[in-house]
Amino acid sequence: MTEIDKFTTTIPLTVKRIPLETVVIHFAGDSGDGMQLAGLQFTQSCASLGNDVRTYPDFPAEIRAPQGTLPGVSGFQLSFSERHIHTPGDNYDVLVAMNPAALKVTQNTLKPGGILIVDEDKFNDKEFKKGGFSDDPLNDNSISAYRLIRLPMTSLTLKALEDLDISRTSARKCKNMFALGVVYWLYHRDLEDTKAWILERFKDNADIANANITALRAGYHYAITAELFAEHYTVKAAKLPPGDYRQITGNQALAWGCIATAYQAKKPLMVCGYPITPASDILHTLAKFSHFGITTFQAEDEIAAIGASIGASFGGTLALTTTSGPGMDLKSEALGLAVMTELPLVVVDVQRAGPSTGMPTKVEQSDLLMAMFGRHGECPVPVLAPSTPSDCFNMALEAFRIATTYMTPVILLSDAYLANSAEPWKIPNVEQLPKLTLNYHEEKEGFSPYARNPQTLARPWAIPGTPGLEHRIGGLEKQYETGNISYDPANHQKMVNTRAAKVAQIAKDLPVLEVFGEKKGQVLVIGWGSTYGAIRSAVEALQAKGHAISAIHLRYLNPFQEGLEALMKSFKQVVVVELNTGQLCQLIRAQFLVNAQVISKVAGKPFGVGELTARLAHYVES
Repeated sequence: MTEIDKFTTTIPLTVKRIPLETVVIHFAGDSGDGMQLAGLQFTQSCASLGNDVRTYPDFPAEIRAPQGTLPGVSGFQLSFSERHIHTPGDNYDVLVAMNPAALKVTQNTLKPGGILIVDEDKFNDKEFKKGGFSDDPLNDNSISAYRLIRLPMTSLTLKALEDLDISRTSARKCKNMFALGVVYWLYHRDLEDTKAWILERFKDNADIANANITALRAGYHYAITAELFAEHYTVKAAKLPPGDYRQITGNQALAWGCIATAYQAKKPLMVCGYPITPASDILHTLAKFSHFGITTFQAEDEIAAIGASIGASFGGTLALTTTSGPGMDLKSEALGLAVMTELPLVVVDVQRAGPSTGMPTKVEQSDLLMAMFGRHGECPVPVLAPSTPSDCFNMALEAFRIATTYMTPVILLSDAYLANSAEPWKIPNVEQLPKLTLNYHEEKEGFSPYARNPQTLARPWAIPGTPGLEHRIGGLEKQYETGNISYDPANHQKMVNTRAAKVAQIAKDLPVLEVFGEKKGQVLVIGWGSTYGAIRSAVEALQAKGHAISAIHLRYLNPFQEGLEALMKSFKQVVVVELNTGQLCQLIRAQFLVNAQVISKVAGKPFGVGELTARLAHYVES
C-alpha cells in the first residue's frame, strides 16, 4: 500500500450533517502559503458538485513583501451556493488564517459565530509583532465572537510527511493542502478532483505529488479523528440552465474570446503586449494557442507593443494589444495614430488602482475618462466594458466586430476584479457564435483609400502590396477620400466630423438596453464593469422589500445605447455606482443633463452587497 492509498474518504461519519444554502470561505496567509491554490481547488470541487460559485483572489500589491507582514497577506475568497449568486459574498462563514498578519487583515469580515481556523504554529511573539499585534490575539476578547479551531498545521503536516523522501522545506509547503483537507471534511467535499489535479500538476515529481496528496488526506482525517467540529455541512447543487460548464476567470474568458474571433473570422490574430499586472495573463494564455493562428509578441515596452499591433492591422491581420493603466498612458499617442489611419485594433485595458504605479493588484474603474479623452486632438474611440468574468468572452468578440466593421480602434475596459475572479461559464456552441467576415477591399477601379461606406462611414481595408491598391498612410491629416496629406481647414473640419459621426452611429448597431425591474419608478441604478454582481444583488434585496428600484448595466460606454436618455427620465432619481470618484456619472450628467448622483468607492476593493444595499436605501427611502 502506498502513502496515497492509506486514507479513504468513505469512513462513516457520526457527526450531525446540516444543509446550508450559501457559504463564504476565505483563505488567507503569506504569498508562499499557497492560499490561491487552496482556494482554486476548493472552487473546483464545488463546481464539480454543481454549486454556483463566485471567487475573488486578493493578491499582495508588492511582489516580495516581507513574510508575515500585513502587505504580504494573500487571500482567496469564494462563495458557493445551491442558488444563483452574483458575488463572492461579503462576510465569511469560515476564515482560514495561516499567520497573525492574515488574521489582522481579515478578522473583521468574519461573521459573528463564524469558524476561525488558524495555524497555531505561526502564532508566536515574533509573528505577533510582524502582524501588528502587541499580544496573542488567540487569547483575548477580540476573537471571542468566533468559533476558534487552533491547529498546529505546520507540525501536523511535517509529522504526516516525515516518512517521505522530501526536504522539510518542501514538506512545509504542503500545509495549504492540510488546511484544505480540513475544510473539505467540514463541507463534505470529495478529494478525488484535487488528487487528480495534484498528480497532473506534479507529474514530473512523484515525491512532491505524493506529499501533497498525503497532506490533503491527513488534514481531512485529522478533522475526523480529532473531532474538531460537532457538525459538518452540505450545500446542494444549484439549478443552472442545462449545458456544459467550467469555471473561468475574466482574463481566461477574454483570451478565449479572442481565439474564437480568429476562428470565426478564419484569419490570424496578432497579439502584442508588455507584461503588466493584472493584464499579463491574457498574453500568457494566448501564447499557448499558436495552433489556432495566434501569434504573440512580447515587445520591449508598451509603445512598441501598440506600434506592432497597428502594423499588423495595416497588414490585414486581426490585431490586439493588452495593458493596464500605466501602459494606457504610454499607448495614447499611437492610439491616436490608429484613429487617424482608421485601422481596426482592439486595445484591452485591465484597470487597476492608480495613479502612477498605484496598487497594481487592487481593483479600480478609474480609466474611463482616459479611455474617452486621453489623446490629444479630437480623437473619438468606441469604449466597451464587460460586466462579469464570463462576459469578457462575449465582449472580446464584440470589440473585434465593431473594430472591423467600422475601421476603428476599440478600447475594451476590463478590471482587476473581473480579470482574476471566476464564475461558472456555460460553454457556447461554436456554431452559435456570431460570425465575423473581414471585408478586404479588392476592387482596383475607382479605389480611394478614404472613401466611405455609406452605412458605416468606414473606409476600405486595403492590404498593402496589392497591385493597384497602393495608398498613403500616416499620422498627418488625410484629404477626404484620397488619403493624401492635407492642411486645408475645411477638409480638416470635415474629417474630424466624419470620424466622430462614425463612432456616434455605432449606437444604431447596438443591442437594446436590458432593464432589471420596471422601466419606470423611483430609482434607476446605473453601473458598468465589475460592479454588476453587487448592484444586481443589492437591487434584488431592495425590490424584495417593495421598493420601486430598477437597474441597467452599461456594456457600451461610447457611444451609449439608444434609449438611455428616455429611460433615465422615466425615473425620479438616477444613481450611478462605480469604483472611481464618479467618471461615468460626469459623462451622463454632461451628455443628457440628468441630475444623476454617484455612489463611488476607491478603496482598492469591490463593493460589498450589504454596503451597497445600505447606500442605495438612502435614495429609495428618501
